[in-house]
Amino acid sequence: MKKTALIVIALGIAAAGFFCREEIEVFLGLGRAPEKELKLFGNVEIRQVLLGFRVSGRLEKSYYEEGVRVESGALLGELDPLPCEIRRAEALAALRQGQANLAKMTSGYQTEEIRQAAAQRDQIRASLSLAEKDYSRLSHLFAQNAVSKKDLDSAASSRDRLRAELASAESALTLVRKGYRTEDIAAAEAAVELAEARLREADSSLADTKLYSPADGTILTRVAEPGTVLSAGQPVYALMLKKPIHVRAYVTEPQLGKIRPGMKGKIFTDSHPDPLEGTVAFIASEAEFTPKQVQTQSQRADLVYRIRLLVEDNPQDRLKNGMPVTVFLK
Repeated sequence: MKKTALIVIALGIAAAGFFCREEIEVFLGLGRAPEKELKLFGNVEIRQVLLGFRVSGRLEKSYYEEGVRVESGALLGELDPLPCEIRRAEALAALRQGQANLAKMTSGYQTEEIRQAAAQRDQIRASLSLAEKDYSRLSHLFAQNAVSKKDLDSAASSRDRLRAELASAESALTLVRKGYRTEDIAAAEAAVELAEARLREADSSLADTKLYSPADGTILTRVAEPGTVLSAGQPVYALMLKKPIHVRAYVTEPQLGKIRPGMKGKIFTDSHPDPLEGTVAFIASEAEFTPKQVQTQSQRADLVYRIRLLVEDNPQDRLKNGMPVTVFLK
């Protein structure tokens, strides 16, 4: 009897120890989840951005080291602005020239220019009157054999030349009185618009010689140092964003029906006993093979569905990129 009682007591102690251990493991995220909860394994995903200048140039200043936290809008680095400043000055000069030309065309010719054209016409008209009189006189003399045919032809040529010049002067006077043609004014307007666009492009290029942080985050890598000649888009920093933070996990097809967008979950890590809150934000519509870093060797060939949980709050940066986590959904 005593032996049997001892065996029963030993089994009771072992069972109590087992259940206490299981409760502790569930609390830490290391054991089985309660039946009402769904237990998943996954990894933390924090997005990274490669930052570079939109224009090429020589890196003049680089302000942050690796591991430093930066806020959105922080100035990270600067290129030598001189080449862009020169291009901007050229674009501005071209714009001013185009604007002056357009103003001249829209206002038309000045009164002095019109008077000058009229005076030139009158001068040619007077010369033509004299040439016609000379030709008439020589014609009478030629009929009396008093002058040669050559003299008469020369007078006729002078008269015809002056007639052509008078017609040209009359046309020129008409044009200056009417002003510039509509087509010429439209071309001048287009030239001004082109110059304005090139000035905006130059302004944009000059602004792009400064690199700003697009969001709050942490500098992961400082790729280039001052003095480096960079091409457009060449990375200078790698920035890990502070938000959004996602947890990527995988579920089997039987589990898929238990998960829905907006579902709340608790996220446990091996380094901290307190869970973080997450919300199911994405459920894949196609199955894939289990990634190698998830589950056991025998389960890696199983088809699973990827889900993503959004973590709104990450106090003290507890979640690190790639960190394995355990997720309980209910």
